[in-house]
Amino acid sequence: MHKLARFFTSKPFIYTIWFGLSLFAVGKSVVLGHSHIHNNYFVYKYNFYHVINQQNLYLHDAAHYFDLNHYGPIFAYVIAPFALMPDALGVVLWVMFTAWLLLLAIQKLPIKKEHGLIILLLCAHELMTSAANVQINPLIAALILFSFIFIRNGNDFWAALMIVLGTFIKLYGIVGLAFFFFSDNKIKLIGSLIFWSVVLFLLPMLISTPAFIVQTYKDWYADLVSKNVNNIASTREDVSVMGMVRKIALPHLSNLVVLLPGVVLFGLSYLRIKLFSNLNYQLLIVASTLIFPVIFSTGSESPTYIIAFVGVAIWYINTERPISKLDIILLVFAFILTSLSPSDLFPKYLKDHYVIPYALKALPCFLIWLKIIYETLFRKFTNKDIIAVAA
Repeated sequence: MHKLARFFTSKPFIYTIWFGLSLFAVGKSVVLGHSHIHNNYFVYKYNFYHVINQQNLYLHDAAHYFDLNHYGPIFAYVIAPFALMPDALGVVLWVMFTAWLLLLAIQKLPIKKEHGLIILLLCAHELMTSAANVQINPLIAALILFSFIFIRNGNDFWAALMIVLGTFIKLYGIVGLAFFFFSDNKIKLIGSLIFWSVVLFLLPMLISTPAFIVQTYKDWYADLVSKNVNNIASTREDVSVMGMVRKIALPHLSNLVVLLPGVVLFGLSYLRIKLFSNLNYQLLIVASTLIFPVIFSTGSESPTYIIAFVGVAIWYINTERPISKLDIILLVFAFILTSLSPSDLFPKYLKDHYVIPYALKALPCFLIWLKIIYETLFRKFTNKDIIAVAA
């Protein structure tokens, strides 16, 4: 029994699950043929081609994909190596690259190796959901984590690059600023943020033209405003706290009614200034930061939750010892309703009639986020906690 337990918690097994599930999810579409490759990949691919050909990035391009592109022009550089490959190879390598980058970020967290493996194991199924939809979100989650890792290690210059790059690709990346108060050199961090903002704003002009890129940012703003309006009426998107409330009881609920209290609660987490250097406290902020933009965004859909679920896993490995029954119940609830609900392992009737129509995938993450806020305000951090988590 002990040998079996060691096997299922071993590094080779967990790495196999981490990459294997995602490879299976994307590989299946490649085996079925070109027409089955997920539409998102072509949205990404033609972000690159539209930038170099100076075509509006945010208009419909029915010849190559349906839906719309919602990513900034700097993303052209990130996707370029994959876009230049044959589609079957490019899409597989893209998914494997984002899975590897997120794994690397988790490995670099200041936690014990066994805790890192637990995070990977808990998130592997959610990563597969993202991979099946060829999502960009593992990349965004990795950039947010690297923002924290570089700041904690005193590398503010590179932390700023992670924050700005994440923001210029998909606005979620801006939450990396939540780690600003953990920096020992805030002036350098501010200067680095300005530097990288200028560099990444100008960089796409090297493969396009200045006038086109300036116009592209104007078009991107208009696209994001329009997308927010459309998300509210969507059954696939708005998998958020606001969406859940709207779909259950208040269809005309304003985002601000939910978002503003959420922002206030998030801000209250920073009241305990003396704990800014405490690792356990920092990890709670990291977990909260990963969950917050997902559960409070109308643009969130099921595959977006790889970002939030990494936050859930970080919270869990950082819970007080001994782990309480409540924390175990919350984790199990999140794994079943948030992670498993999109899959065939979850009862189809419940998924089709309750989880999807009422955006219930957001519920466990919201409850855990509230628990995290409570812990940042009232938890008594001890040396025992630090020993339990620190590498």
